[in-house]
Amino acid sequence: MQLYVLIVLAVGLAGDACAAAICKGLATPKLRLKHMLITGLWFGGFQAVMPVIGYIPVKLLGPAMEKYITNIDHWVAFSVLAFLGVKMIYEAITGGEEECVDCSFAPRAMVVMAVATSIDALAVGVTFALTDANIFVAALLIGVITFVLSALGVKIGNVFGVKYKKYAELAGGAVLVLIGLKILLEHLGVIAF
Repeated sequence: MQLYVLIVLAVGLAGDACAAAICKGLATPKLRLKHMLITGLWFGGFQAVMPVIGYIPVKLLGPAMEKYITNIDHWVAFSVLAFLGVKMIYEAITGGEEECVDCSFAPRAMVVMAVATSIDALAVGVTFALTDANIFVAALLIGVITFVLSALGVKIGNVFGVKYKKYAELAGGAVLVLIGLKILLEHLGVIAF
């Protein structure tokens, strides 16, 4: 697989993670560099690992394994992102409890979003197993690009979130729900992006 194709693919895969990172930034009043790095590492790390996880079973067990993975991945991503988005909207409307900033970047909070935004990368790993792609180069490139875009996304979201907190949280929640819906509809063949 050619490098420019991998770069375009990596940027495309990083889109959902970057959007979720922007939502993180929207809800973070006192952003610090560590928040950007934490988000980049979680999202970039999962985006790098998921293609390998999708690749290995198909290489070992054959293409029949592809069906099992691609039958559920989109439902998991949709459910998690929709739940997080609705929760964010609810808290913006009701003035829900203020979450401590560092708590929203704790492993428990980050792993859920990282998994949900990297499900597409799992499916791509399945596809890589059926092509001549070097999975390690591809995974590294996907992870690095996602790291950079996610870290920047947190900062971008924070710039807007500080000025327009309530509206930013509403928009951030809506974006998470829409990302989940997009993933679901793409996998069901209703839309194509």
